[in-house]
Amino acid sequence: MHDDVHLTEGRVSRVLKERLWPAVHTIAAPVSVDWHELPGEPIPPTEGLALTYEKVEVGTDWGPAWGTTWFRITGTVPAEWAGRRVELVCDLGFDVNKPGFQCEGLVYTPDGEPIKSLNPRNQWVLVASEAVGGEEVELFLEAAANPVLLDYHPFLPTQEGDIRTSSPKKLYTTRRIELAVFEEDVFELCLDLEALHELQVELPEGPRKSHILQAIDDALDRVDLQQIAETAASARSALTGVLEATSHDSAHQIAAIGHAHIDSAWLWPVRETIRKVARTTSSMTELLGEDPDFRYGMSSAQQYAWLKEHRPEVYAKVKAAVAEGRFIPLGGMWVESDTTMPSGESLVRQFLYGQRFFESEFGIRCRGVWLPDSFGYSPALPQLMKRAGFEWFFTQKISWNQVNKFPHHTFEWEGIDGSRILSHFPPMDTYNSRLSGQEVAKASRQFRENRLATGSIAPVGWGDGGGGTTREMAGKARRLRDLEGSAQVSWRHPDDFFSEARAELAEPPVWVGELYLELHRATLTSQHLTKQGNRRCEHLLVEAELWSATAALRGLVDYPYDELDALWQQILLQQFHDILPGTSIAWVHREAAAQYARVAEAATALIERSLTALAGEGTVALRADGRSGAVTAAEPVAAVSVIEQDGAYVLDNGIVQVTVSAEGLITSALDLATGRDAIPAGAEANLLQLHQDFPNMWDAWDVDRFYRNRVTDLREVTSISVTPDGLVIERPISADSSTTQVLSLAPGSRVLDISQSTEWHETEKFLKVAFPLDVKAEQTLAETQFGYHRRPTHTNTSWEAAKFETSMHRWVLASEPGFGVALVNDSTYGFDVTRPSALTTEVRLSLLRAPRFPDPETDQGVQTHRYGLVIGASVAAATEAGAALNTPPRPVSGARSVEPLVTVSGEGLVVSSVKLAADRSGDLVVRVYESLGARTSGELRVSAAYATVSEVSLLEDSITAVTSQDRVVPLRLDAFEIRTLRFHRVEE
Repeated sequence: MHDDVHLTEGRVSRVLKERLWPAVHTIAAPVSVDWHELPGEPIPPTEGLALTYEKVEVGTDWGPAWGTTWFRITGTVPAEWAGRRVELVCDLGFDVNKPGFQCEGLVYTPDGEPIKSLNPRNQWVLVASEAVGGEEVELFLEAAANPVLLDYHPFLPTQEGDIRTSSPKKLYTTRRIELAVFEEDVFELCLDLEALHELQVELPEGPRKSHILQAIDDALDRVDLQQIAETAASARSALTGVLEATSHDSAHQIAAIGHAHIDSAWLWPVRETIRKVARTTSSMTELLGEDPDFRYGMSSAQQYAWLKEHRPEVYAKVKAAVAEGRFIPLGGMWVESDTTMPSGESLVRQFLYGQRFFESEFGIRCRGVWLPDSFGYSPALPQLMKRAGFEWFFTQKISWNQVNKFPHHTFEWEGIDGSRILSHFPPMDTYNSRLSGQEVAKASRQFRENRLATGSIAPVGWGDGGGGTTREMAGKARRLRDLEGSAQVSWRHPDDFFSEARAELAEPPVWVGELYLELHRATLTSQHLTKQGNRRCEHLLVEAELWSATAALRGLVDYPYDELDALWQQILLQQFHDILPGTSIAWVHREAAAQYARVAEAATALIERSLTALAGEGTVALRADGRSGAVTAAEPVAAVSVIEQDGAYVLDNGIVQVTVSAEGLITSALDLATGRDAIPAGAEANLLQLHQDFPNMWDAWDVDRFYRNRVTDLREVTSISVTPDGLVIERPISADSSTTQVLSLAPGSRVLDISQSTEWHETEKFLKVAFPLDVKAEQTLAETQFGYHRRPTHTNTSWEAAKFETSMHRWVLASEPGFGVALVNDSTYGFDVTRPSALTTEVRLSLLRAPRFPDPETDQGVQTHRYGLVIGASVAAATEAGAALNTPPRPVSGARSVEPLVTVSGEGLVVSSVKLAADRSGDLVVRVYESLGARTSGELRVSAAYATVSEVSLLEDSITAVTSQDRVVPLRLDAFEIRTLRFHRVEE
């Protein structure tokens, strides 16, 4: 026979697109449309239903950016439609290629019951499954005119990302609003043909492919394109044979789960996410009712909490579906957070608040962590997940790597302490699957563990901006349940998938260390105010808990449970993986900055209230240490004076001596005890460097390696002056930007403190500060949650070369045997390391960027940084200096000193958190960890009465009883081990 493959493929593609899909709704009846345009923010549905409406014609423009229009739609079902399925078909001006990224709507009945959403891939609403002729129809539609910001030419700067700067121009034009008969046979024929067509494209030449092509031709021969509805059933019968052919025993097993991956903020503000969640979950509960096999999963306790607060009518449907076991809470976190930058305590609270919400609302706890889209994953996560009671971890983003292909799909992930957790990446390489033939075949073909395991996960549905699973996707799943040539698809709970994967892989492959994403490296720097606010608030909240617990257990104040919970939940929300990384629109980051300021003020007020109660009323100058929990007499501490000497400036406190050139650059940083200079001879540190920064894609997200090819060293000095605060250096960055640094050295300190204020008005530039170090460091050590992570300084392999921008928390250390130098910071997360020679190491901190998408004003204005050079540093010294920089002592006026509530002794032991238990029992919870990467022992002492002590999980559940004597608990910890102790209060 002649080869007619391409002829058949072209035929089915055109007929589907131009004739069959449009024929799903062909018999139509007009409706009347009225509207009410809202000038400002959205209103509750009860208010929307009560608005005054005026008539409008279909074809009218509507919706300025971020506006809301309420439509009232009325009509009558024609008598001849009796017994037919009738739907409202509504095209608000959709672009079918942008679901989740443009206008959307939620349809209500007149009594306020939500039905389902409307979006570019879901343009229908059920009116009646078996219509009654003459039936009156009245529906209300809340339509959101969200602007398209990620367009066909992506990454173009736009002012539409903030309601304060967006254009009043109306963005959309209604195209079609009418009642229509749903032609079920036509719909099913479309899905039959589409599934078979996509399948055969992926098949090799052979009988199965040929049989499918012939069946498609036979079916299309039976379709009368002028009487499609009447001939669809006959056409379907021609496909019965190829659709009933079953798959083979070794077919790949795909565990599908309905999904929408709704970003809690991104190219839309938080207030719009609340509505996106309501729209998507309305559609998903509706689809659960239509398809008995379908299961839907949604992460983020925050999103459920939004429904409960803002859309209780939708939440009631969700809660009922959860009780049936078909709407599945996933992930056990407050939001799908970034995991690289949040502190250890923040990640603990992501799990604590997430799981507590799911347990209190639904009576369940999630067994796995669901994080498909964060931009890399901290090596501390495996221990945190295990100690929070999780059994598995799911992600997908590492498939975006620029250079190296990750070698596993189902594997054990090992963290810095040795903890391992079963992990899975879907070989489809997407968390927005449509169950297309290409995706299903890719999963089968790419699955790395095919020799021993049989299956993978497919999150199915339109995501990012919401939308979720469609009835078309559900129809595909039915056809792929057991179809020859295809993987087998079934709706499954992820827990079941992981249980079976564990049984199949008795000894899974192991990946050790961070899951570094070879992309989106600039998320460690973009939107500095957001990152600075996060860091400051994390530390303030931990400090507020410490002082509040101390005062509460001493009977001086009530512990502020409600206030602390609310403040933590706000910070956890803003750790979402498009907020903290700095990749959202201007509106999101403007609101984030305001919320950080509010949280900081409220946390400070809680601290001051407790300190006032503890120290008493008085005028004695005191010093409150927010890390130890002690209040002691204040001792005046002044910075070491700066001496001008031979055209340079010298700071010397008897421990270290720092020399600064007339250009304001550090030429020497001498450890006086050893004689070692941290700065190589002839080199200059604290050198600000400006790079051109225009990545190939994803402006706020990415920095590409070639940015290093163009650099300007900022050597020009406007002025250098000696002040009581230290050495003040002013220098221009450009005609529009400048910076002021204050260099100071405290008595007894190894840390040269650098406070920097930058007037930043650059475009597409990257500001770094360089510190060449006279250290032969084979590796750098960078702080991560509850420990540190080692990274090689060389680039022997493509894996190492890809890590040209990496992350830290409060410090990074370069060391050789006997000598080390650290850089500590108060708000910086990104850095890079190079080796100028075999014996030296250069560390550069990443300070500011200026991308123009999605926020064209990123980081513009005044930005502040504080960082320090620790001369002659060890891990312990870097840990201490980093903590001190981020939680400085607080001046207090009072009447008395205060003994700490908790003290710890033992090399490397650090108290991370002191708080009262989340269940409000009044028990004291103390978390301690080993910080040096070595096994250690010590003691923890509590100056409060308690009945018993138990070790608990990160969720504060009891694990085992602990022996204590005279209020002292002996401790033995492995490297980087986290231990949480609960001191049960004495019953009154």
